[in-house]
Amino acid sequence: MRLRNVKNAYDKLLKGKNFIKDPKGLKETKVFLNDNPVCIEIGMGKGTFITSLAKRHPDINYIGIEKYDSVLVRAIEKDDETLDNLKFMCLDAKELLEVFTSHSIDTIYLNFSDPWPKSRHAKRRLTSPSFLDIYKELLKEDGKVIFKTDNIHLFEYSLTSMCNYQMIFDEVSLNLHQTPFHLSGENIMTEYEQKFSPHGPIYRLVARFRK
Repeated sequence: MRLRNVKNAYDKLLKGKNFIKDPKGLKETKVFLNDNPVCIEIGMGKGTFITSLAKRHPDINYIGIEKYDSVLVRAIEKDDETLDNLKFMCLDAKELLEVFTSHSIDTIYLNFSDPWPKSRHAKRRLTSPSFLDIYKELLKEDGKVIFKTDNIHLFEYSLTSMCNYQMIFDEVSLNLHQTPFHLSGENIMTEYEQKFSPHGPIYRLVARFRK
């Protein structure tokens, strides 16, 4: 993945009201001052998706997680800082269990994750077994992983990976934009999705871990 470097990106992040500077210092503490459900998006990019969710559902707490500060700073720059149910973290997904307590998350969103197409990089895919291990520990009972991609090879890999983990599928869509969920306006599109959906189908799945 090629990234455009943003000069002094981290310093700019520190100016954001909703940016959590030291997420690892939050272990055993609460990010929000209420007991509403908590949902996270891993690899949130510029934040359009999770910000839209937070505006639509003020009774749910959202945390956008992005590994690269040069990407995350774009979300901070767009954030109007009026949302009390939205926070941002600069964090590698491998470190999630250093931040969140076990079974504390209601939903994990994975939107258009890097497909890492080379076989030798398969373990870096966010639906690889090592990441599924993390998600299982993070999610509450009946918590969900909601995954969207336009990459058929990543989608097939993810289905196989989750099947091998004996996960339960609530939904598998091979053309999301032709489903009632999308046509009713329930589907919130990412910036990437808006740009590339005219060129081919969007794939989506909703899955849970067995009790």
